[in-house]
Amino acid sequence: MDDQAKDTTSRNSEPSRWTLRPSRSLTRRLIWLAAGWIALALILTGVVLTSVFQESALRRLGSSLNETIDEVVVASSITPEGQIFIGEIRDARTERLLSGKYWMVAEPDGKGDMVIIAGSESLGGSVLEYEPGLVDRLKNAFGQTVSYSAEYGPKGEPLRIAASVKTLPGRELPVVFFAGVDRSDVDADTRQFALVTWMALVLLGLGLVAAVFVQVRIGLRPLYDLDHAIAEVHRGRSNRVGGSYPREIQPLADQVNLLLDHSQETVERQRTHVGNLAHALKTPLAVMLAEAGNQEGQLPDIVRRQARVMRDQVEHHLRRARAAARAAHGLGESTPVGDVIDELAVMIERVFDEKGVEIDWRAPDELAFRGERQDLQEIFGNLIENAGKWCKRRVRVLAGPSVPGQMVVVVEDDGPGIPEDQRDTALKRGTRMDEETPGTGLGLSIVDELVRAYGGRVTLGVSDMGGLKVVLDLPAASG
Repeated sequence: MDDQAKDTTSRNSEPSRWTLRPSRSLTRRLIWLAAGWIALALILTGVVLTSVFQESALRRLGSSLNETIDEVVVASSITPEGQIFIGEIRDARTERLLSGKYWMVAEPDGKGDMVIIAGSESLGGSVLEYEPGLVDRLKNAFGQTVSYSAEYGPKGEPLRIAASVKTLPGRELPVVFFAGVDRSDVDADTRQFALVTWMALVLLGLGLVAAVFVQVRIGLRPLYDLDHAIAEVHRGRSNRVGGSYPREIQPLADQVNLLLDHSQETVERQRTHVGNLAHALKTPLAVMLAEAGNQEGQLPDIVRRQARVMRDQVEHHLRRARAAARAAHGLGESTPVGDVIDELAVMIERVFDEKGVEIDWRAPDELAFRGERQDLQEIFGNLIENAGKWCKRRVRVLAGPSVPGQMVVVVEDDGPGIPEDQRDTALKRGTRMDEETPGTGLGLSIVDELVRAYGGRVTLGVSDMGGLKVVLDLPAASG
């Protein structure tokens, strides 16, 4: 069996109502746009809240450090020798070794650096880290406190340090007072706050995106309903777009219905024109055949032969034009396949009753052809009649769905079949495989023309019954 590969792509398959197509989905575009703005707003909110919390905590540390500096300044005095003496400091933490709270007194050396004069017991002989250029910053902010962070303290802890330049009575050179405190707790609180804040913002963001998703889906639901209604027309389950839509969408639905009405009117006009043309051509041809039929001679024979050819050609092209018009504009048409096959099988079995032809057919009850009944009858009628004509006794017709929106029909017989090298020729118009058998040679050609008009395909092969196997790919209406 040399069947051609079936085309597995269904041009008429229904797209999912909820599918979000990348870059072309209005739903996805709206959701992503809203999600982007929500994410940006929440990120900025998280950064601002974390920064405000951290600054607030550092300000509290700064207040404590300023108090320590003030206490050290108050406890400082100048000895008769001009030396700085630091009296008793009441803050016990500064007296306990590596307690996490420190103070230090230094003086600028005139070269951009500092000379350490005194320090708290808690320093344990270490010094507080200070930034390069701090002396210049302090001079520019004379009398004010300059705060900064240091990564490593006397025991390796992160520090928050405050420094301020003061002048002491009896001493001309300014003195720099430092105070530092372990900021580990502040950093931990900031991280905890940031974690809780970001978790809350993420949950809020997800909730907002979900709300936007629901809002968009509800807001665009009429568009989905309209798409579904148009798909129903396309699948042959309805002739018009029904339903009630918001006033922004109702004009679109009305225009679609007007277009469907216009298409139907156009098809009807074309059918009328085709019928008129058929009648106009058939009558003169019938007259010619009648006049030539009673006469003998070469000329009447030529007239009879050519008139029959002209009649067959007219029938062929008119049939093709009608099928093309129906296929192009036949939205909403749906024909049950089983009913048509059953009707034809009974009729053709009676035609070939003397031959004892048996037609075995199977088709699901819900299977329907997306097209007009007349065309399906002509397709099946030609194939089943051809099979009955050439079979020995048995004809088999099987129909069923294939890919979504498509169906496959197989017509087989136990006759002689068609050789492989003649199968393409058999589909050509007017070709007859056996000149002795009555017929016009247009049967398979008509089938091929009609099937192609509906976007389908005809494939000839060898049946396992020994005869011809005809495989049809046709559009199916959704059940």
